[in-house]
Amino acid sequence: MFNFTPLLGAQSSSPASQSLLELDGGIKVLIDVGWDESFDVSKLHALERHIPSLSIILLTHATSSHLAAFAHCCKNFPLFTQIPIYATTPVISLGRTLLQDIYSSTPLASTIIPTTALADSSYASGSVSKDTSLELLLQPPTPEEIASYFSLIHPLKYSQPHEPLPSAFSPPLNGLKITAYNAGHTLGGTIWHIQHGMESIVYAVDWNQVRENVLGGAAWLDGSGGGAEVIEQLRKPTALVCSSKGAERNPLSGGRKKRDDLLLDMIRTTVSRGGTVLIPTDTSARVLEIAYILEHAWRKEHTGGDVDSPFRNTKLYLASRNVGATMRYARSMLEWMDENIVRELEADDNATASNRQHKRTDSKQTIGRETQSNGSFGGPFDFQFLRLLERRSQVQKITSSKGPRVILASDASLEWGFSREILYRIGSDASNMVILTEGYGNGSEKDDEYSTVSQTLWGWYQERRDGVALESGIDGQNLEQVYSGGRELLFRDAERIDLAGKELLSYQQYLATRRRLQNTMPMNNGAHLETTGDAIDDASSTSSSSSEASDPERQGKALNTSAAVAHMNRNKTGLNKEILGVNVLLRQPGVYDYDVRGKKGREQMFPFVSKRRRADDFGELIRPEEYLRAEERDEVDGQDMRDGGTGKQTKLGQKRKWGESDLQNGSAPKGSAIANKRRQLGSESKVMEGIRNGEIKVNGHQEAEHDDLSEGSDSDSEDSARGPSKVTFSQRHLEINLKIAYVDFSGLHDQRSLFMLIPLIQPRKLILIGGNIAATTALAAECRQKAITSPGQPAEEAEENVFTPANGQTVNGSVDTNAWMLKLSPNLVRRLKWQNVRGLGVVTLTGNLAAMAVQEQETSENAGQKRPKLLKADSEDHPSTDEKGVNDHQELAPVLDVLPANMAAATRSMAQPLHVGDLRLADLRKILQATGHNAEFRGEGTLLIDGIVAVRKSATGKIEIESGGFGLSDFPTQTYEGSFYAVKQKIYDGLAIIAGG
Repeated sequence: MFNFTPLLGAQSSSPASQSLLELDGGIKVLIDVGWDESFDVSKLHALERHIPSLSIILLTHATSSHLAAFAHCCKNFPLFTQIPIYATTPVISLGRTLLQDIYSSTPLASTIIPTTALADSSYASGSVSKDTSLELLLQPPTPEEIASYFSLIHPLKYSQPHEPLPSAFSPPLNGLKITAYNAGHTLGGTIWHIQHGMESIVYAVDWNQVRENVLGGAAWLDGSGGGAEVIEQLRKPTALVCSSKGAERNPLSGGRKKRDDLLLDMIRTTVSRGGTVLIPTDTSARVLEIAYILEHAWRKEHTGGDVDSPFRNTKLYLASRNVGATMRYARSMLEWMDENIVRELEADDNATASNRQHKRTDSKQTIGRETQSNGSFGGPFDFQFLRLLERRSQVQKITSSKGPRVILASDASLEWGFSREILYRIGSDASNMVILTEGYGNGSEKDDEYSTVSQTLWGWYQERRDGVALESGIDGQNLEQVYSGGRELLFRDAERIDLAGKELLSYQQYLATRRRLQNTMPMNNGAHLETTGDAIDDASSTSSSSSEASDPERQGKALNTSAAVAHMNRNKTGLNKEILGVNVLLRQPGVYDYDVRGKKGREQMFPFVSKRRRADDFGELIRPEEYLRAEERDEVDGQDMRDGGTGKQTKLGQKRKWGESDLQNGSAPKGSAIANKRRQLGSESKVMEGIRNGEIKVNGHQEAEHDDLSEGSDSDSEDSARGPSKVTFSQRHLEINLKIAYVDFSGLHDQRSLFMLIPLIQPRKLILIGGNIAATTALAAECRQKAITSPGQPAEEAEENVFTPANGQTVNGSVDTNAWMLKLSPNLVRRLKWQNVRGLGVVTLTGNLAAMAVQEQETSENAGQKRPKLLKADSEDHPSTDEKGVNDHQELAPVLDVLPANMAAATRSMAQPLHVGDLRLADLRKILQATGHNAEFRGEGTLLIDGIVAVRKSATGKIEIESGGFGLSDFPTQTYEGSFYAVKQKIYDGLAIIAGG
């Protein structure tokens, strides 16, 4: 049984992708947790309902459309983190930087709490009614929390079958196997092959067969991007789940080189007039391809290009909040990229080694001549001309200056990130241009009335109301640049504001209600809801006493902490780290380290109880730990936090004096893990601080004119508010005069790839998702018309095997098969002779099928292992009539046993030998050439050996061998005497011959 349900992304203009696979035995597999730029929490309701019954989760790509909701699910859905999650290493690393960028760029990623949920939780004061429109935000996950969520994912490698572990609330997986294959769309992108019993499912959403500069093509065919047959593991699946994106798009004539030249020509026409080019792209996936092309184009122009090239005076920037970490991960995962990247890195290493040897012989040459002497600029992603921007102050400086420049900025949707701010600053200048790198759906197809900025620009580009500017490229090709014509573009901005008054009370009541519900759920400790951030921002603890005394949220934090402590004491459970914070150093035994990076307020220093009493208008501040009884303190498994607390300092888990610690002044043993860890953390923190301040060159070459970009504040407005907050929306209108261009860098399959590969894959059933209604309907109609699923099927059956489900619609993707389970007798198993065919064991069976009782069958199996025993009583040898009656109603099972002697001879004469395997003519040609024969292809599917023996392979896989009728005297040598028999022998060697008897 195999049922497929698309939760998001089917027949929709939304790029989000979520799919649910249900297999036999109650197994549920969730593939992707995507989200779109609206970050609407209502779109996750269908996913939330299935979480308690999920077995495993698979992730395909490190893009927002495939995993943007991952951190939200981990933080707000309690059971989500208890489900095993699998992905490739690049998806884990780049997905981490993507979500950190999203949550630091837009407050909408924190998600707005539904008004109905606020009204249901406000039971005490009735402060919120269902008619009130409050847009309160959930507490966003911190970068440390996002990193911890991604650390839960199990990394996998390509082409390695893996048997996953089920979740604690899932039924057994019964031999379920998952295998990841290269999808080619993004770094680490995955085509999943799922094998369970008779079901073989291939999940291929957003793949690219074309080989690119950074990424290799999808692993459909044999070899790296070549071959004429689909690999055996992905061939003839029972169901193929494929995306319909690009089904209406024809490939660009000229391929990859033409696309790259088109992008550079577009940029050249704008920067030659002193304009600015904005290229909106994603944060961590397709940006690698565009950044690689631009960096190497600038390197080429600065070394051997034209002296008057406009690229020489043009500055190149890449703006994203976490782009430094993204590029560091990319430099460490070159083995996941195309083989040309590895060759380029090896060539650079050889050039660097030769240059160092040359420097030893001539010590007078300077470092500045190193690049010119060997012509090397470093590795593929050691940027020399591409400047990384991670702060808003840097973006404001480069947009306020004059001069030609090219800016890559996230995100491609222009709804969040630096690309939105840059477009607002350069949009009114007619000399500038924005280059769209992918096609966007029409905003009218969406449920809401608001169209995103990228959709609006894409609509203007397709409409071309104000005319098109035709520029000429280097090769004479016309470049189409659409005029925007001074239209008004609407920017809908979201701003985070701190809560106060009744809004804050409603937020606290909502969290209290959610926490009570989670505490009542099984297998959950309520640790997923924030307890330290629900009442007060920790940064206020470092302010003056007067400001803290006037803060009404302080008492809420004390009460929440007291309630948490009392709850843990009653349930005899230990306090978790989210509740204790930095106090975990005092309250939990064996904990001596605490990561303070990214923390604020008290979380940045060692816990120390100040003697100064804090008070507000209502008196002294209540500290719940001062009112704990002695037995309560013992139950917490910590020590008294008051200054006068008594206890032995040597007790495990208690606070130690600094003078008695072995770690003071770095006095830990040199080889100890603690000392190494401290040195590592210290060096990493210094490196990160230097990178943020612009003091360390993370991109190799750093020009002098960029030094001023390192100045400015590190904190942006998005990071300032970490406490309870709400979102307010404002609108801005801008007159757009820049030009709009389009170069396809989406890296997705096109119409030719789909129509070529689907017939080669030969799926029994085809399920189309991941595209709008028009693309999905057109591709499904073409597949039904050409019957490009399994060949040989009737036309009516082929039409029924193509499915186009909508969101929430379940289709049956299983194939009707007649399979029976039977058991082999031990005597028959001992006589089997297995043969190995491409890693598979093959054997032929001839036996006698009979029905045998389960108890009798077990007795016969263990008869050889048991010793003869003395009979104790006659009743044991002669069972009673009642016992015989019970045995007559026992369950029977089919068992295949050895043939009787009288039937074995007759059967042996009727059985014919079987040839198992798949012979490839290309492999046969190599084998024969290695043994001294002349073998060459003549025509399609014909191999000619020594000029006299022809080997043909039909479409059904049948091998035919023909030989010419020449005498032995006609041959110049005796090399060809045994050609016919030698070819037959090599063919037999490549197949497994299984005797029928």
